[in-house]
Amino acid sequence: MSNKDIFKVAWLIAVVTIVSKAVGFWRDVVIAQSYGASMASDAYFYAYQVPALALILLGGVGGPFHTVTVSTFSKEDLSLSKPARESEKALNTFINLTGIVFILFTILIYFFSDTVAGLIISGGNAQLKLMVAQQLQIMSPIIFIGGVVGILYGISNVYNRFLLTTLSPTMASFAIIAALLTMEHDKIGLILAWSTLAGAVLQLLIQLPAYFKIGFKYLPDFDLKMPQIKKIGEIIFPAVIGCTIGQLTIYVDMFFASQLPEGTWSAISYANKIFQFPVGIIMTAMLVPLFPVFSNLIGKNDWGGLKFYFHKGIKSLWFLAFPIFAIIVIFSHDAIKLLFERGQFDSNDTLMVTSALIFLSFSIFPYVARDTLTRIFYAFDDTKTPFLIAIMSIFAKAVMNFLFTKPFGLAGITLSTAVMAGINMLWLAFLIRKKINLEFGQIRNAVFKMALATVVMSAVAICSHFIIGKVLGEGRIFLAINLVTSSALALASYFAISLALKLDIAGQLLYKFKAKFRFL
Repeated sequence: MSNKDIFKVAWLIAVVTIVSKAVGFWRDVVIAQSYGASMASDAYFYAYQVPALALILLGGVGGPFHTVTVSTFSKEDLSLSKPARESEKALNTFINLTGIVFILFTILIYFFSDTVAGLIISGGNAQLKLMVAQQLQIMSPIIFIGGVVGILYGISNVYNRFLLTTLSPTMASFAIIAALLTMEHDKIGLILAWSTLAGAVLQLLIQLPAYFKIGFKYLPDFDLKMPQIKKIGEIIFPAVIGCTIGQLTIYVDMFFASQLPEGTWSAISYANKIFQFPVGIIMTAMLVPLFPVFSNLIGKNDWGGLKFYFHKGIKSLWFLAFPIFAIIVIFSHDAIKLLFERGQFDSNDTLMVTSALIFLSFSIFPYVARDTLTRIFYAFDDTKTPFLIAIMSIFAKAVMNFLFTKPFGLAGITLSTAVMAGINMLWLAFLIRKKINLEFGQIRNAVFKMALATVVMSAVAICSHFIIGKVLGEGRIFLAINLVTSSALALASYFAISLALKLDIAGQLLYKFKAKFRFL
């Protein structure tokens, strides 16, 4: 895939992901209006963490099953009109083996849901644990669906099919929205659980057309002696364990949140979902097309190309991360008030979510860098290093939660998340030097210019928000106009200052914009 093709795909994925994230954000607003930050929503967000481990972390973009599929099959001959029988056999064996293992886990979670609920929220009350166990039983089949979705999504990306597979989370969101808007809300959140399961099934079904269109045929293959399967086995187990270990940091967060006031975990969950709306867009848009390229370049020993695409990717991600950070910090309270504060979601909920979100926003810079570096480790078929760092993170996260929750409350949990992201980024950057010198110093000047442009942007945002607020006054419509106008002025100033500072990413975007609309 050429440089032009990569960023063309990135723009396509960005547009599709924006649609998907917008629908996901609508889903979160509907959930907030229906349940607020209550025990029912707490129970749902607690229970969902278990199936989410399979559907989002293990099987999602960048998860072990997606990553291993891309890493393994992108190194094969992709110029054939349809996949070779050996590739098909290896892929079907991987799918079948994953299905069997995950079905077993699904059965275990279903029958021991009360035990799992007790482990997750050891600090919660008996009623909350019962609600979590009930929702967990309903959503347990998502565990089976998750691994298979990851494999199908990965093979679609290998063959440059991104559109429908990237849209699949939208179907899951629509299922929840439709259920909450058409059915009477229950007090324990069972509607949420059933609609989440229905959405996961839709997410699996929408992956299948790409799988068959590529030329694959599903067969009950089960050859564990194939070289591809042996290679997958060497990579997948450390990756899965590392991802699972990483998920334990979330369970650590849930443990501390369960000892804080009711609604704490819901507030943190809402904050994370808001944070993931813009961050997920830029991460998906850039890393989905870049990861197969990283893997392919390493397979060819093209170190110059690897450095070029790494610098291009990380500078593009940070160029977008800086204004996102500023907008979150400056406008988060008013934006949450405008979008969420109605129905069961009150002003106290707004303050809780805002507090969690502002502290979480500091993680955006190390977060995007950490995930980019992790893809390079995976492209080197090294899953052990991220795994060891994940183990370290569990203990460090527990200590920081203990230290930060006392002075900062729920915000201390998201603050520790930001600190841990920074520590993980530094460890990965240090350890990648054993494989390749990525020459991080080459991006230092660009980062300084981005930071300077962000300072100017922040000043514009604060001043325009204050002035427009004074002119228009209060009211939801006026607040919406204020936020849109102030954000637009702030973003325009950020881009203008970036051009004035001759930041290459800004110049390239302007050139592509002019070319697109034939202004050249």
